[in-house]
Amino acid sequence: MRRIGILVGISLALAVLPSEPAVAGIYSDELAKCLVRETTDGDRTFLVKWIFASASVHPAVRSIASVSDADRTDLNKKVAKLVEKLLTESCKNETQEALKYEGPTVARSKTEFANHLDKQKFEKLFAPSR
Repeated sequence: MRRIGILVGISLALAVLPSEPAVAGIYSDELAKCLVRETTDGDRTFLVKWIFASASVHPAVRSIASVSDADRTDLNKKVAKLVEKLLTESCKNETQEALKYEGPTVARSKTEFANHLDKQKFEKLFAPSR
């Protein structure tokens, strides 16, 4: 059970961190550790529900998963509050350090892939059908 909790905590850290493993530094690592440390067992249980609700809209499982739009919206609001609390209160210093020392590099790295997209393919995709 502890391993599942750790995996959920790491998943949360990966979801909210503005980083990629190739460019993560000591400050992002410290933020990830803080997020895992400050995520309670109750938070982890809640995150499992949120992940399930998010996955329930996938066509492969939609017929066997019953999560209402209202429930999904409620879970999204609650996960936003949890992430907000973790980043702005529980791990405030670690978040500030990661953004201060590693944020611009990470953001730049995350958008570089767009330079390699075939723009014509996307123009065709979004062009009005005739």
